[in-house]
Amino acid sequence: MTTKQWVLAGLVLLLGGISLYLNRDWFGREEIHIIHRSSPRPLPPGRSQPAPSPSSPVLFGFNQKLRLVELKVFPLHEAETNKYAHAIWHLVSDSNSVPVKSFTYGSRVPGMRPAAKGTQAEPLQPWTDYRLRIETADKVRVEHDFQAVPARP
Repeated sequence: MTTKQWVLAGLVLLLGGISLYLNRDWFGREEIHIIHRSSPRPLPPGRSQPAPSPSSPVLFGFNQKLRLVELKVFPLHEAETNKYAHAIWHLVSDSNSVPVKSFTYGSRVPGMRPAAKGTQAEPLQPWTDYRLRIETADKVRVEHDFQAVPARP
């Protein structure tokens, strides 16, 4: 090969490397986004109804289906002052968690069970800030803060 061909080959490799570097998110994992919505309407048929609460039902959704292995909800003020905050709703999955894209606070989540046998979600209090913490089967942990709103009569 001539010097000119070596220079061109090196330039092509350099430009290819720069292109891969600039587009490295193609090879990364998609970020998990959590949304929440307070619904003043009753839940649709087929969704298990949580215990009665002074606040509207809160529906959580993800931008992709996730295999959850742990789910916790606790008051935000406790999470900020206590490393081991008291969870008002705590679910775990032993194995083979079912991929889910949404769930309602306090209802049954497929493939998960309460961390402590016989416990249920505590009712959400209106205008109180809470934190949802999830862990996926891929060992990814994500948190999302939300506020409960009063139920409409």
